[in-house]
Amino acid sequence: MEKWKLTINDVLSRELFKKARIVAGESGMNREVKWTHILELGDIESFINGGELILTTGSGIKFDSPKGIIDIEKLLKKDIAGICIELGTHVKKVSPEIIHFCNKHQLPLIVFDEIVKFVDITQDLHTNIINHHHQMLSQLYTFSETINKLSLLPNGILKILKELYNHFQTAVLFISDDTRSYYYPPTSKDYTQTLKEWIRQSTKLNSFNSCFLNGESYTIFPIKGLGNMWGYLCIQDDTENLDEFSFSIADRAALAIAQIMLRNKTMEERKQNQEEEIVRNLLQGKKYDLSDIQKILPAPAKNLYYRLFLIDKHTHNVCMKEGAWEEMKLQQSIIIRTLFRKNGFVPAVSVGRNEIAVIAASYMQDDAKKDTNRFLEIVRELKTMNQNKILHGEKCSFGISNVHHDYSSSSCSYKEAKNVIFIQNANLIQTYFYEEMGVFRILLDMHHNNQLESYVQDYLAPILRHDKEMKSELLKTLSVYLNCMGSKKETASRLFIVRQTLYHRLDKIEDLLKTDLMEPTNRQAIELALNAYYLLKRSSQKPDFTNYWDKEFEVLP
Repeated sequence: MEKWKLTINDVLSRELFKKARIVAGESGMNREVKWTHILELGDIESFINGGELILTTGSGIKFDSPKGIIDIEKLLKKDIAGICIELGTHVKKVSPEIIHFCNKHQLPLIVFDEIVKFVDITQDLHTNIINHHHQMLSQLYTFSETINKLSLLPNGILKILKELYNHFQTAVLFISDDTRSYYYPPTSKDYTQTLKEWIRQSTKLNSFNSCFLNGESYTIFPIKGLGNMWGYLCIQDDTENLDEFSFSIADRAALAIAQIMLRNKTMEERKQNQEEEIVRNLLQGKKYDLSDIQKILPAPAKNLYYRLFLIDKHTHNVCMKEGAWEEMKLQQSIIIRTLFRKNGFVPAVSVGRNEIAVIAASYMQDDAKKDTNRFLEIVRELKTMNQNKILHGEKCSFGISNVHHDYSSSSCSYKEAKNVIFIQNANLIQTYFYEEMGVFRILLDMHHNNQLESYVQDYLAPILRHDKEMKSELLKTLSVYLNCMGSKKETASRLFIVRQTLYHRLDKIEDLLKTDLMEPTNRQAIELALNAYYLLKRSSQKPDFTNYWDKEFEVLP
């Protein structure tokens, strides 16, 4: 890429500089010359942008005195490329102090021992710079045309990486959340895992970044689409070695890869309607054709298991216009599917206005069936996610069913996940997993079958009636006493009452219930009744599993 840069070294090779000599700053010969500027009198910094080669007779800067260092230092802060001085008119000899200063700061100092025409130098260099820019733009146009054609071919991403390799002559990789990575040349495969791990642990990758891994430098360009990060283009070269042209090349390649991914995502989303209907039928317990299911989920196998992951968005976007909702639905589907694939699942996703249901399948051994870590990682990522108002993870509730093996259990898994969210919203227990709900699994089944209230009346009616008539707190006392495992000292402490008062209350409770509280069978029944009471009290209505999907989705044609 150096051919697109005009350096001090290139300038000295020009015909007009044959009689020039460099007296200081030879270590800065590779500084890029972006323009020239004739500088004589006045405010020397006002018209400097950076990268200029300064042409001067020395009328405004005392090059023959150490005092000139002050003005040169100002130019240096403006990041000039170098200084050319015509000796004879205003300056006879350059001060040794100035030569020492320019050497120290690697600032090329070029002198002409005879009068030269600055206008000829300016015209020559500007023509050369403009030609370089024209060639660069022409090359960029040709490169863009090439990679746009490659992007339409099969395996277009790999072909684009190969084209990048031809330009940079160094390893080029594309790392994404998908299991497959792309790299060229083939020997660079060994770098993929290291880069994936570094990217996974990094938090700020919204613009290009540099990193040093296993003795190699990389410049990493993020590739975005639909407000989501789709992957990273990695070039095995230090950022400082890449010039403006190199960044332009990488930018066009990243855009072409983003277009490929967008087309791929769009093709995937064309299957979304079919996937929606299949998932919906499974969760409603309707008859299904196994061949249809295998279009979106793996074929049944001995070591294939799945859980239903349910997301209650609490948004109720019933007022969102259909066009806006379809776009929102598409983007939410992409985000969710990408997240589950990244964590090793094969997801079948159904996005509704209020809920998102994901059948998350994976292959695992029997002793790993209860593994919850990957699901907890997904919940963590969703809770911290706020994708440009596409999905507000921090406002969502999450319910995860038990582990199932047969897709025919999907309707059961939906009820399980729904129950988890129902219990969360009632603030009775905080868990994401159905198997951790304990006794509430039984209570919710009773609640759904209208048996819960009668059960509470059977075991707690006398206490409830007494508390209502006498404005007492026997129910609270009973609940705390059982939670303290029958410890009277701890119960009195929690209730902030003396032990004698507690004895009186316990006698009254046993008298009303006509039972021994600590007898195992009685205690289990009463504890269940207490949990049932709080479930009834804190829930305004029982979970509805029968009509939800009919209300949630419009009928597909």
